[in-house]
Amino acid sequence: MEIIKIGLIREGKTPPDKRVAFTPKQVEEIHQLFPNVKVVVQSCEARCFDDKEYKNAGANIVSSVEDCDILFGIKEVPIDQLIANKTYLFFSHTIKQQPYNKKLLQTILQKNITLIDYEALKDSQGNRLVAFGRYAGIVGAYNALWTFGKKYAAFEVRRAFECFDINDLKIELRKVTLPPIKIALTGSGRVAKGAMETLDTAGIRKVSAEDFLSKKYSEPVYVQLSSAEYHRHKRGLPFNRTDFHLAPEQYESDFLKYGEVTDILIAGAYWNPKAPKLFEQQQLVNKKFKIKIIADITCDINGSISSTKKASTIIEPLYDYHIESDSICSPLSQKENITVMAIDNLPCELPRSSSEEFGRDLIDRIMNPIIYSKPEGIATRATVAKAGKLTDNFSYLLDYVNNYE
Repeated sequence: MEIIKIGLIREGKTPPDKRVAFTPKQVEEIHQLFPNVKVVVQSCEARCFDDKEYKNAGANIVSSVEDCDILFGIKEVPIDQLIANKTYLFFSHTIKQQPYNKKLLQTILQKNITLIDYEALKDSQGNRLVAFGRYAGIVGAYNALWTFGKKYAAFEVRRAFECFDINDLKIELRKVTLPPIKIALTGSGRVAKGAMETLDTAGIRKVSAEDFLSKKYSEPVYVQLSSAEYHRHKRGLPFNRTDFHLAPEQYESDFLKYGEVTDILIAGAYWNPKAPKLFEQQQLVNKKFKIKIIADITCDINGSISSTKKASTIIEPLYDYHIESDSICSPLSQKENITVMAIDNLPCELPRSSSEEFGRDLIDRIMNPIIYSKPEGIATRATVAKAGKLTDNFSYLLDYVNNYE
């Protein structure tokens, strides 16, 4: 039986991502489940799991992965670190024609690299098979509560990245003591479910959209809003989910009614640029608009939320948005400002737990397609480049990669 050598690569971006494709225990499991697979780990000091943990799990620690067949990473591999003629799996951030990574894809083609993008690993119905969305939601909602505690000196909790793992974070949530505020959460996917997990753990009660708008409470509550609840057809037709996804430009936002009763907004809904913005800057000037904290998990710069002017970072997680001037300023500088949390790599705050879930999905859903091409189609559909060419599924990127300007 031919041995397939898998390399867990060192993250090369600066600052390095602490997440990993497989935890030490999962490496041990791979060796048990796939006798013809050998995993080696490129030595790294920045990972959330250290070299010794991988060595104890039976993995060889190596300085170079040049003799591996398949290389697993997380973030984009720096161009000067790409090894020719290898198969790579990582988030390339190229399939939406992102201009900042065009040279990366050009180099992948030049070096005859096979690229399988995690974002494109989907089942036959188009559902993603591996993602960090749940942990983006968990940490994003946690940060929203942490921000409230800081802005109003209501309570003190550790930052998410200071927690060892998800269990430690959930224990920290016991310290959250909120007044009877209202929290609005948008979205229904993995991100929103992760956010609800945090809010539920914090003991915040979920209520219906109707009650959220009309009732007053003596305790903190939250509502989960679907697209139907804050969009309306421009011609007064009933909301149709399929129609909305196909032609979102035919709809307008009806969110302002929630903005008038909401204290914290947690934005977890995917936004199509053709869809209306959640609210416009001129609507924020309306004295009825109540929201003073926005945790924008989606982090679409100048996207659906006009106050998201830039991404924030784990080290500097907040900035304030000055409504009248439509500009950003120092965080927590004035209570009347909207305080924005828009970290674009939230799962990195809980790298051990988010890596464990990600690796679990890789083992359960992806390893067979990658190693044995069974079930057929999953790996093929996610292969962006092979043998120096774009695959048929990604031929739309041809103009993108041929433009060397």
